[in-house]
Amino acid sequence: MRIGIYGLGRFGAFFAGLLSSKAEVQAYSRNPDRPAPAGVRRVGEEELLAMPAVCLCVDIGAMPEVLARIAPRLGPGTLVLDTCSVKELPVRWMRELLPPGVEILASHPMFGPDSGARGVEGLPMILCPVRLQEARYREWEGFFSSFGLEVHRLAPEDHDRQAAYTQGLTHYLGRVLAELDLQPSAIGSLGYRRLLNIVEQTCND
Repeated sequence: MRIGIYGLGRFGAFFAGLLSSKAEVQAYSRNPDRPAPAGVRRVGEEELLAMPAVCLCVDIGAMPEVLARIAPRLGPGTLVLDTCSVKELPVRWMRELLPPGVEILASHPMFGPDSGARGVEGLPMILCPVRLQEARYREWEGFFSSFGLEVHRLAPEDHDRQAAYTQGLTHYLGRVLAELDLQPSAIGSLGYRRLLNIVEQTCND
């Protein structure tokens, strides 16, 4: 498997490092000060877009601009993945902006640098095949499963409906708890420590 990671922010760098244990990974960032993690080769934008698979690890607000920028330079058969935490809107943009010969696999790794710091085994990975042959989808499903991830195949609208409850509620509680400025305590109960973990994961991941 050969994968190009477009974006070396906190999640992009983490994801690139994770995937590099089982794939050849190259990475590109428009910020020259962001280094690639160990095992990942940093390359220019043109070289990255020539990879067989390009995984976009950019903020959802930047997606339309990035898609319009890269679309004319992607060859037929290139696979584009996104990693946004909602799926319907990015899928619509990818369908509209990417050429017909470019394959599309929407994804949502439901973990990040904090929740995946001790490993990703058992954590959810959502895949939404958009423009992809079934055999190709199975390859990617098997690839992500090889990390021990729990891979779930969902339609974009089903993902967003479920995530509105599961992820939305967790992040809401985390932000509310963060406003309370909870501090670690030597006598904190297990339940209290779990609340602190919610704050750490939702505010940093």
